[in-house]
Amino acid sequence: MSEEYKSRQERMQAEKIKQAQQNTNKKTPKIQSLMKKVLIVCLVLGIVSTGAGALTFASMIKDVPNLDASKLIDPLSTKFYDVNGNFIYEYGKEKRTKITYDQIPKVLEQAFIATEDSRFYEHQGIDIKRTAKAIFVNVTGDFGSQGGSTITQQVIKNSFLTPEKTLKRKVQEWDLANQLEKEYSKQDILMMYLNKIYLGNRSYGVAAAAKNYYGIEEKDLNKMTLAQAAMIAGLPQSPNNYDPTKLENIEAATQRRNIVLRSMLREGYISENQMEEASKVPVTDGLVSKNNQQSMPYEAFLDAVAKEVMSKLREVDISTDGLSIYTTLDPKAQEYAEKMLNTDEIIAYPNSNFQGAFVFLDTTTGEVRAIGSGRNDYKAEFLGHNFAIEMKRQPGSVFKPIFDYGPAFEHLKWSTGHLIDDQKTTYSTGEPISNWDRQYHGIMTIRKALQNSYNIPALLTLRAVGEEKAKTFAEQLGITFKNDKVYESYAIGSNTVSPLEMAGAYSAFGNGGQYRKPHFVQKVVFPDGKVVNFNEEKPKQVMADYTAYMVTDMLRTVVNDGTGKLVKVPGLDIAGKTGTTNFDEKTAAQFGYPDNATNDSWFVGYTPQYTMAVWTGYTENGQGNYMTGNTTKIAHYMFKAMMQTFGTDASTFQQPDSVYKVNNELYIKGVSSAEIPIIPSINKDKNWSENGKIKWKYREKELKEKELKEKEWKEKRDKGKGKHKHED
Repeated sequence: MSEEYKSRQERMQAEKIKQAQQNTNKKTPKIQSLMKKVLIVCLVLGIVSTGAGALTFASMIKDVPNLDASKLIDPLSTKFYDVNGNFIYEYGKEKRTKITYDQIPKVLEQAFIATEDSRFYEHQGIDIKRTAKAIFVNVTGDFGSQGGSTITQQVIKNSFLTPEKTLKRKVQEWDLANQLEKEYSKQDILMMYLNKIYLGNRSYGVAAAAKNYYGIEEKDLNKMTLAQAAMIAGLPQSPNNYDPTKLENIEAATQRRNIVLRSMLREGYISENQMEEASKVPVTDGLVSKNNQQSMPYEAFLDAVAKEVMSKLREVDISTDGLSIYTTLDPKAQEYAEKMLNTDEIIAYPNSNFQGAFVFLDTTTGEVRAIGSGRNDYKAEFLGHNFAIEMKRQPGSVFKPIFDYGPAFEHLKWSTGHLIDDQKTTYSTGEPISNWDRQYHGIMTIRKALQNSYNIPALLTLRAVGEEKAKTFAEQLGITFKNDKVYESYAIGSNTVSPLEMAGAYSAFGNGGQYRKPHFVQKVVFPDGKVVNFNEEKPKQVMADYTAYMVTDMLRTVVNDGTGKLVKVPGLDIAGKTGTTNFDEKTAAQFGYPDNATNDSWFVGYTPQYTMAVWTGYTENGQGNYMTGNTTKIAHYMFKAMMQTFGTDASTFQQPDSVYKVNNELYIKGVSSAEIPIIPSINKDKNWSENGKIKWKYREKELKEKELKEKEWKEKRDKGKGKHKHED
């Protein structure tokens, strides 16, 4: 076929459509009246022939549904995008992509009009010729055996009416189709149809069909071939029977596709040569293999995304509202996380029941990059229970910086060298508290107490701060407490928290005391272009910068020389804390656990770039479901693997101006009650030296003792002198 012929045919068809539209707009009231009369005559014939008798046209349409515009809005699927704006997955009850008239390839529009409604641009919702023929066939046979629906009628049928084949429903369809044509343009109606129809293979609308059958993305629809357009346009009559991805349908799908091509030739849209060439293309050519069709990736992460969107935008339905959700997901980090959990290539797990959950987020922004929500291909069950964000377990010693030492720096202005006496102690209830090694270590700095994860100094620190202040401090970091109550035992982490809460709390220490609530969503874009930003919330300064840095520096010591040495990564400035919990005596006795059996094992830590909170253990207690020895270190190895693989920022935490350092201990500037060290002469007081190490004596203590002695002297003097008063 020559280009000249093709061009001439296209011009002729364009002129035909243009003229038809002009004719439609120029319809006179007289012609419209004639059309209605013809319809009524046909209707009466139908009524008489089917024995309806007394039924009238008015009675049939008296309860016709309203032309509700909201019902013309198609349910749209939601699309998820990663942190870089790349498409991840489409989710919805109906995977549907809404497109505009300008996005429809001309060849696809022509294929549908030629097949479904050749006089679409000429009629006003009802094709008189097709309707008359349908009525004639129906009255001489079974009602409903012959259809005459236009595209406009199909929009009405799919949006407002039941699928039952009755005369009353057909009359209502005619009436509503006529109303629709009066209120909307032909292009609007065509797009209502093309965006709504079911085309098999999980496809609602032509854009979804193009993607699911041929892998053609929305932006590339103009690349669709004639053969592909004809195949898709042939599907509405029987989507399941003409779906060419099913082997048993190939012959029927080919025949149906060729019928569409002949219809396009008849209407002048294509030449005979074009029809023949397209007919030679195998109907299976270019189809996307069903094995390659995407199942939901990163299910646990997208589950968290969906829950966050629904909690903030309560009026939306992500399965029908056609949202574009831009997430904080780093696909590489998430893929590595899933590999680490579900294979033994990175971590050697003790058995298949062993579980783990974690959150890996950006320290500065609070954006979650990856999560782990269980091992052994555990599925969160979309919008179901999610280990990483909803599981609550006792945190053990990882809670000490949040509930004990952080509040002590903030409210008591302690230094990291503050001395505390690790001695025999009980809770206020009389119940004993012990350290993990069942020993007492005497006077030590709180840095050393945290470094070695001793429990008694943590409880004594909480008592000095006060439970209410500690509670407020923790709540500012996103920690929630059951029934809004706190207890002394929370000093060593007997409360319950989620990995998400712990990651958010620790990230504030690494971010100069600024808290950013952990989040999975950057923004949500609605179909109409409206944008809701989830990153607009400004960081909240929840503690002084000296508090954040002093906690961080103590947690550095934990990693460099304490219980967290396993997580060290060369070149990264890491601060973090270990935490384990034991079984209560009743549970241990019930299942016969050894004395060193561990219930939960945590590691929570951060660099200036990333923060990660890891929990490991078993979801249920029972014989054999406990950790001992190296098994409790798996949380450490998981943390290290993620940081080693994705940590690229070699910067260090910077000491703020509010803090100064003396002999590796940190002190707060400008605070009168700060503990300022004095190094005494060892020769004068042998008690200042122990194993060659200098202990500290504080001026604050001396001042208090001096004040007390002066008070005693005044009282003694006044008592001896009677009326005499002392004046300063």
